[in-house]
Amino acid sequence: MHDDRSITEHRLRRVLTERVKPAVRSRSVPLTVERWDAPGEPVPVTEGLAAPYGPCAAGDAWGPAWGTTWFKVTGSVPADWAGRTVEAVLDLGFDRMMPGFQCEGLVHRPDGSEVKALNPYNDWVPVTDRAEGGESVEWYVEAASNPVLVDHAATYEGDRQTSGDQPLYRLARMDLTVFETQVWELVQDLEVLGDLMTQLDGADARRYEILRAVDSALDELDLTDVPGTAAAARDRLTAVLAAPANASAHRISAVGHAHIDSAWLWPLRETVRKVSRTTSNVVALMDRHPDFVFAMSQAQQLDWIKTYRPELFERIKKKVADGQFVPVGGMWVESDTNMVGGEAMARQFLYGKKFFLDEFGIETKNVWLPDSFGYTAAMPQIVKLSGSRWFLTQKISWSQVNPFPHHTFWWEGIDGTRVFTHFPPVDTYNSDLGGAQLAHAARNYREKGRGSRSLAPFGWGDGGGGPTREHLARARRQRDLEGSPRVEVERPDAFFEKAHAEYEDAPVWAGELYLELHRGTYTSQAKTKQGNRRSESLLREAELWAATAAVRVPGFGYPYEDLERLWKTVLLHQFHDILPGSSIAWVHREARATYAAVREELEAITLAAQSALAGPGEEELVFNCAPHTRRGIPAGGAGRPAAPAQPVTVEERHGGGHVLANGRLLVEVDGRGLIVSAYDLEARRESLAPGTAANLLQIHPDFPNMWDAWDVDAFYRNKVTDLVALDSMEVTDSGPDAATVTLTRSFGSSTAVQTITLRAGARTVDLGADVEWHETEKFLKAAFPLDVKAERSSSETQFGHVHRATHTNTSWEAAKFEICAHRWIHVEEPGWGTALLNDSTYGHDVTRDVRPDGGQTTTVRLSLLRAPRYPDPETDQGRHTLRFSLAPGATIGDAVREGHALNLPERTLTGAEPVAPLLSVDEGAVVVEAVKLAEDRGGDVIVRLYESRGGRATATLTPGFAITAAVESDLLERPLPGTAVAAPAADGTVPLTLRPFQIVTVRLRRA
Repeated sequence: MHDDRSITEHRLRRVLTERVKPAVRSRSVPLTVERWDAPGEPVPVTEGLAAPYGPCAAGDAWGPAWGTTWFKVTGSVPADWAGRTVEAVLDLGFDRMMPGFQCEGLVHRPDGSEVKALNPYNDWVPVTDRAEGGESVEWYVEAASNPVLVDHAATYEGDRQTSGDQPLYRLARMDLTVFETQVWELVQDLEVLGDLMTQLDGADARRYEILRAVDSALDELDLTDVPGTAAAARDRLTAVLAAPANASAHRISAVGHAHIDSAWLWPLRETVRKVSRTTSNVVALMDRHPDFVFAMSQAQQLDWIKTYRPELFERIKKKVADGQFVPVGGMWVESDTNMVGGEAMARQFLYGKKFFLDEFGIETKNVWLPDSFGYTAAMPQIVKLSGSRWFLTQKISWSQVNPFPHHTFWWEGIDGTRVFTHFPPVDTYNSDLGGAQLAHAARNYREKGRGSRSLAPFGWGDGGGGPTREHLARARRQRDLEGSPRVEVERPDAFFEKAHAEYEDAPVWAGELYLELHRGTYTSQAKTKQGNRRSESLLREAELWAATAAVRVPGFGYPYEDLERLWKTVLLHQFHDILPGSSIAWVHREARATYAAVREELEAITLAAQSALAGPGEEELVFNCAPHTRRGIPAGGAGRPAAPAQPVTVEERHGGGHVLANGRLLVEVDGRGLIVSAYDLEARRESLAPGTAANLLQIHPDFPNMWDAWDVDAFYRNKVTDLVALDSMEVTDSGPDAATVTLTRSFGSSTAVQTITLRAGARTVDLGADVEWHETEKFLKAAFPLDVKAERSSSETQFGHVHRATHTNTSWEAAKFEICAHRWIHVEEPGWGTALLNDSTYGHDVTRDVRPDGGQTTTVRLSLLRAPRYPDPETDQGRHTLRFSLAPGATIGDAVREGHALNLPERTLTGAEPVAPLLSVDEGAVVVEAVKLAEDRGGDVIVRLYESRGGRATATLTPGFAITAAVESDLLERPLPGTAVAAPAADGTVPLTLRPFQIVTVRLRRA
């Protein structure tokens, strides 16, 4: 037989596009349209309904960037349409290729209740399934004119303050139409079979069976009367659609989904509307399709609906009870996981899971993070302690170099905890359930022969929209179809239960899930990152001192509501396009203002608690919030600091510069203002490699291949400029307690004022950089070439640290040319190491080189600032104050201690007498991460602690108050089977035994 496949395939494409799809709507009459352009920001629905509307018609321009236009749409069904299915088509001027990234609308009834949303693939509104003729419609469409910002070009449209005022859209169509059900079904039949056919091998008989059936159906179709012949054409396809799937066919659990970025190319306020639009579509679809299941993560988004759309929230609650609407994920938002602090990650689960329990009575069991930019190795333990069992992500498929070797596996964290994990081989979290994607999932699945199933999240996402009736039609047809994977729409937990049972001995991946892409997100938008770090520190302070005061000071009220609200604000801004710095200018402008307000509130809470603890008096008291004793003041206490043993001296250096010393360190600053020696006097060991200089600012060109704010590509290193030119240098402080050298440098259009400070008794050199940054597409680093033979670096992560190779033996190691660290990064050789500490920087790189003398130079660099142009053309422009420290001779324990000290500065008040700690721990390796009162308002004290050095530890927790019990708890403060916490001793102390990096939450019941 002749091979005429291409002829039939081309015929199918043309007939579908030009004849069948247009015939889905056989008749139409225009609706009457009026409009009202809301001034400024969006208005409440009641105001939109009551607004003065003026005339409008198809073809009219509407919508400046970020504007809102309300359309009033009225009409009636013609009498001769009786018995027909009638829908309205409300096309705001959509570009069909970009759902979620342009104009959108939400249709309301006159009473303000939601009907459904409008987007490019969902522009219809049901009127009646069987018209009687004369039915009237009256709807109000709240239309958002969001600008299209997906072309990766620098634009000022990303902020209402700088966007243009010209209309962006033109109203396309607002009609009542007759919906031809059989024609629509024929479209679904032909699309499913056409997609499947092209995925089958050219020698597969099944491909030819489908080809001949499609050919026959097209022969049966009268192109001049598609509605009248659609049913007959469908009959020709019955047999090929009924052929069952092969016994070994891959099984796909299809889960309705709409990944909605809580902010990205739109501000937070628009996300509030996006989630309402998407969920209104979802519940409307559920009303018509009781087998449809939709999963939604991010408690914050559901909380927005509860607050701003209570009627819609009640509809969602009913669908949750019915089992169709499935809360997943258990986190407040789908957060970044690289930079979020340990306690903040715990609170993501505490507040996320608590919301789902309180509102729906549901305990989520899976963690749903499809789109975050890599996943911390601390996550498995946090997942388990939250009461969750499973983890899902898709983003690792974006890695540039090394394909991830598994799709279903056990993920092992830094403490040894394992969590069952799935990585959908469909390679998208916005699947359309088309034949190409399903075939890719089956071919791509790496567990063949051991496992047989995977999960596919389907529905339009990123900007929202969700599943459509077309997606459900594809799922139905492919439920049991020869040549296709078997598709079943079901809940995520159902998939995980089956996958776990089938593949319990899945392979193990130990350590972080590093994304070999988007490494620039560790640095972009430095002020957003600084706001996050400082907010996390301030929350720790506020809770510690408020809890101490609530226990110690009669009448002092613990600010439960304020702290929860502030935590949720910080958690929201940890969303994976806010904290990473990959959102538009509007988002980061608001974030800076929000962090300032958070700081003001938290400092007021802290001051009130400390004042209550100190009492009236004139004694100067220094409060130490850090988890280690500092200058003689115990952790969590206040008193007068001990005097240092030896003062700081500063002298002129031969050849220019200055020499600073404090009996522990001797620091030489040369005539260029660079540190050329950081000598550990106690170990009699030089920190810096011979002939090198530290605290060296370096600048690189920074123009990645695609994702500007997201990426740094390895070739940025090919060109570097050392910033050694010096405008001025002087000693600005030379007292016995501290000595500071201040220097100024100019480069490009920018300046940097650097400080080098040595304090009495300190083991660190404190460094500051006050940068007025006005560069474009540049990358600023601070380099520290260390005389250390280190095969690996250690970077602080949540509740511990991770090791990464300093060499590039394999492509996996070479791909980690930019890495994330929290408060410190450490390199060492046996017996001696050095740490680099920071107060708000996350991006780092570590390289190694062997010198002519045979020694190894390990260079650690901080990534300080970037200047990408998209999506915010003013990224990082302006003034930045950055602090970091060099700690020669530091052990891991020293790094932990000094990292906390740098991020938790002392506070000084006057009061009556020293303040004893609320509780204490006698082992330095065990770090108290949080002290607070219990969420249930019962007055119990919650302390969360962890082993910080990577070894086993035994410790004694001593409460400074009477207790009746000490209960090991999960992150939601519920009892766990006790393993780390023993019963309190007779003196009230609590024995602890921790494995490496173990997190332990202890609930102390007050007597």
